[in-house]
Amino acid sequence: MTSPPNSQPTVTTSPTLITRLRNLVIVGMAILLSVALFLGLRIQTQTPSLPSLAAASTPLNVALTNQQPTLIEFYADWCTSCQAMARDIQALKAEYGDRVNFVMLNVDNSKWLPEVLHYRVDGIPHFVFLDRQGQAIASSIGEQPRPILAANLEALIAGEPLPYSQVLGRTSEFDATIRPDGENTANPQSHGAQVRG
Repeated sequence: MTSPPNSQPTVTTSPTLITRLRNLVIVGMAILLSVALFLGLRIQTQTPSLPSLAAASTPLNVALTNQQPTLIEFYADWCTSCQAMARDIQALKAEYGDRVNFVMLNVDNSKWLPEVLHYRVDGIPHFVFLDRQGQAIASSIGEQPRPILAANLEALIAGEPLPYSQVLGRTSEFDATIRPDGENTANPQSHGAQVRG
């Protein structure tokens, strides 16, 4: 028997071959997504955490007595502005840490309440620049671009006036009022109250 003159030969694909190809594509996509997720998580975890920066910072009592200029950062773990600046603070510490003390004080720790009140911290991050004798010479509040902080640190090291003192950026406010019962149990995420001095 001969085939009709205009007919094409028919190619039959077995359902098993189609199933195998589909499964191979699914496995390939799963591997690709797993690699992308793994790399994404590794990149995300390279951002320093605020507790790790605080643990590596100079203790306040050392900073006040070692005759080096100091940058104090008042922060809180929940502060998104503080978190956003963590990588810049780490880079600045790597660049200037041999000439400037980097001190981090968590405003949620009642141990630092005297310093919070002394430096009139009512928004975070709050940066206080201390000269070599431990005297506050300037402060800035809120997110600060890295070049501005670097310029201030250069001036601090040189003993010159800071070019960007009293700068105000995006902040997170908190309540540092003292309760009559002696407990400071304010919700650290209540963003409406200010320190009253």
